[in-house]
Amino acid sequence: MPTTPPSGRPATRHDGAADAAAGGAARDDLRWRRVHPVTPLVRGWAVVVGALVVVGSQVADDVQSAADLAGRIDGLWWKVVLVLLLIVGIAFGYAALAWRMTAFAVDDDAVHLRKGVLFRQQRHARLDRLQAVDVRQPLLARLFGLAELRLEVAGGTDSAVAIGFLTDADAGHLRADLLARAAGIKAARAATPGTGPAPAPPAGDAAATPEGSAAEGAAPPGTAPGTEPSEAPEAPERTVYEVPPSRLLASLVRLPGLWLAVLLLAGLGVVVTVTRNVGILMSALPAVLGVGGYLFQRFAGEFGFRAALSPDGIRLRHGLLETRAQTIPPGRVQAVSLTQGPWWRGPDWWRVRVNVAGYGGGEGGNGESQNVLLPVGPRSEALTAVGLVLPDLDAGDLDTTLALLDEALVGDARTDRWFLTSPRRARLLDPWSWRRNGYAVTGRALLARGGRFVRRLEVVPHERTQSLGLEQGPWQRRRGLASVTLHSTPGPVMPTVQHMDADEAARLLAEQSVRARAARAHATPERWMEDPR
Repeated sequence: MPTTPPSGRPATRHDGAADAAAGGAARDDLRWRRVHPVTPLVRGWAVVVGALVVVGSQVADDVQSAADLAGRIDGLWWKVVLVLLLIVGIAFGYAALAWRMTAFAVDDDAVHLRKGVLFRQQRHARLDRLQAVDVRQPLLARLFGLAELRLEVAGGTDSAVAIGFLTDADAGHLRADLLARAAGIKAARAATPGTGPAPAPPAGDAAATPEGSAAEGAAPPGTAPGTEPSEAPEAPERTVYEVPPSRLLASLVRLPGLWLAVLLLAGLGVVVTVTRNVGILMSALPAVLGVGGYLFQRFAGEFGFRAALSPDGIRLRHGLLETRAQTIPPGRVQAVSLTQGPWWRGPDWWRVRVNVAGYGGGEGGNGESQNVLLPVGPRSEALTAVGLVLPDLDAGDLDTTLALLDEALVGDARTDRWFLTSPRRARLLDPWSWRRNGYAVTGRALLARGGRFVRRLEVVPHERTQSLGLEQGPWQRRRGLASVTLHSTPGPVMPTVQHMDADEAARLLAEQSVRARAARAHATPERWMEDPR
């Protein structure tokens, strides 16, 4: 069976019958399982809705032509119904066939997934490289009480392994079992009385593996490994903070983009009133819809946000139409950022986001919200959120740590005690923020600060520093300045120390390389609860 290379890319895909046959022959002890039988209905409706949207948009382009067409086919209505039924049949038939060809299995080292109708795919996600486990529930899946389990692993843009759909209870049990295995707790494999492991599929009959011989010994449809009595129970959790919908809504109202859109609409309204040309207002409709769509997407994605702490990591729950329950194991956060816009200064609200390997640039409508650790909250909650992913900054005693964080959030060169900031000659390149640009180093992390109107703070644990870069543009060279970039995994956090003295930037680059190498040598194991003996 093809295995994960030492580089740590955990999701390896193999297309074709030959690879599937080899994988099935190599592991005859895996218990392959199918997802819930309602899965084709949950997945197939999207194709039907997409087809109806395309047809509707074409009809709406010319209402008069549509009316003429309706008059011509008045006696052929049954053909229209037949075409619609054919589309529905093809969509749901293909979804049902895909369900038959999909199976998954779990062992102590990896999750295995087989799927594909025309092109067979075989994927293996190593559990010691697991970055996060999400339980995702789209609106239609919630109506049926189903959920999709997504395993985010360190890899490319398509490295996530999605197992769905399962019942809510089965998804929860499977998540607990996978996190326990990823932590190094090997669940006992006590077989149910009267049953045994699934028989091995014939090596030459790979096309029928998930639905053929492997399925004969599989658990009932929709049954997850967590339903067996020997599997790990759900770990307890303690709620740390919640974001009320009223605060979330108030934070969106305070966004400058919303008021710019309102002013734009007001100005267009005046122009339309004077010129009596309604077409001007219609030309601004795409921009209005874009702003409105962004605000609704952010409100719906971060609605009901709640963070909890458990032995298997940080648990985040949020979502209005599509709910998502994320579990980020300890030590998987690569970088943290805290930002505060100018209209959030009054209530002292902050937004906390993280980089997690595997999340990348996001996915779907909730792509931005899955990288959020705190959508909006007071400074105390923002520091609590940072403490969840980086519990020890190693800056001395508690009072020193709090003073350092306060300086990082609101300080500048005139009051700094710990931060090294840009020299005065940097004011021509950055007249507003040069006193804020700077960095501080603790025993556990590097803190990079910047921004005057939009304050920002990035925190990068030393062991999570992927690489370092020294950047110097032509104007920086003339003034003896340089910027240092700490390269992280793809995500919203891009740590940078702007416009430092060139010698100071070179010294930071050399010292941070040493700190990162030493921290990685003493980092906790990937399986954080495994007995080293």
